[in-house]
Amino acid sequence: MITNTKLIKVPLTIIALLFSASACSNPSTVNNDTATVQSEASDSSATEVKADGDEPEFTTKTLTSFDEPWAMTALPKSDNESRKLLVTQKAGELFIVDTATGNKTKVNDVPKVAYGGQGGLGDLILAPDFATTNMVYLSYVEAGSGADSNQFGAKVIKAKLAGLDTDAPSLQDITPIWQQTPKVKGQGHYSHRLLFSPDGQYLYISSGERQKKDPAQDMTVNLGKIIRLNADGSVPKDNPFVGNANDIASQFWTIGHRNVLGMTFDDSGRLWAHEMGPKGGDEFNLIKKGSNYGWPIVSNGRNYSGTDIPDHNTRHEFEAPKITWTPVISPSSMSIYSSGTQNDFPAWQSSALISGLSSKALIVVSLDENDAAHERYRYDMGERIRSVLAVDGEVWLLEDGDNGKLLKLLP
Repeated sequence: MITNTKLIKVPLTIIALLFSASACSNPSTVNNDTATVQSEASDSSATEVKADGDEPEFTTKTLTSFDEPWAMTALPKSDNESRKLLVTQKAGELFIVDTATGNKTKVNDVPKVAYGGQGGLGDLILAPDFATTNMVYLSYVEAGSGADSNQFGAKVIKAKLAGLDTDAPSLQDITPIWQQTPKVKGQGHYSHRLLFSPDGQYLYISSGERQKKDPAQDMTVNLGKIIRLNADGSVPKDNPFVGNANDIASQFWTIGHRNVLGMTFDDSGRLWAHEMGPKGGDEFNLIKKGSNYGWPIVSNGRNYSGTDIPDHNTRHEFEAPKITWTPVISPSSMSIYSSGTQNDFPAWQSSALISGLSSKALIVVSLDENDAAHERYRYDMGERIRSVLAVDGEVWLLEDGDNGKLLKLLP
């Protein structure tokens, strides 16, 4: 059943002019933003989020909750059906959620994941031909064996979601698509975000540098890169590094990334991505074929030790971000708002919605025709936000951590 919460009024977050302690996705970092929260005795089923300026206001309704949710996507629906979502939990569970009732159905036969740190079950997206095949793509962390014992890496699979309308759905016909090479020690910066191109032909995978820095510039490993593949996992012939002396480089679309946790195509077909900086310097980038985004050689943040890193403007051969955030927002996912059959938030049309962890925020970014971008609105949600999903003019949020709530935004 859908649970109810008391009414809370939360004014717009004011950005503090201080460095955040960390941009990592897993630790609970200090939120330097100033907010006034007042609980009111109320029987309302919603939480009201009010803005100080002309930002659209909304209430949030709690649909259900999860233990460490990580990603969500929407299943197709007909006019007489309620919206259903697929939601992953880091420990390795996958659920189908009915947004009308809040009921959750567990999907069986999910592959075993290496759970720990920032690792576990990650992203999921529908195959472009899902309507006829019921195929989905999932990312997760896999533990090594033998010589790779105590080492980890992200893996992407394709599988059939069978029994969708039964009490025991399952993943079948699992096919490996891609994996991080090599597996390394540590359990951070997997990234493993998934995205299909608007025409459904190409699969994009973000591959974090695993907190090792140097792999982001190393053309012999696929860490610290954005990967572009055909839907079956093969390499497109027009990838920018096809023909490189190192065969693995043929997978790369761009290089020089730290920890990309959000990717999306806008209405004009441009690919945007955000990534976590170190101590300061979270980035919002326009992704251009074959470009180098500079990590760890340049960054608008500093090392955690406090030592300086040259800014992007000191090395013009590296692609500079369109937005940088200091203090960090710890961006964790991204979705483009489009009105669809619903038009709950017309002021957000064609904007990027970004979920924030340490910032505990929903950030709305405008994408300009001249390839510029700027933060337009920021809403203090009071909790770390792991995921945001805009579909058909409606918006859902997933809180991070234990008992993370699935929220529906209501205008």
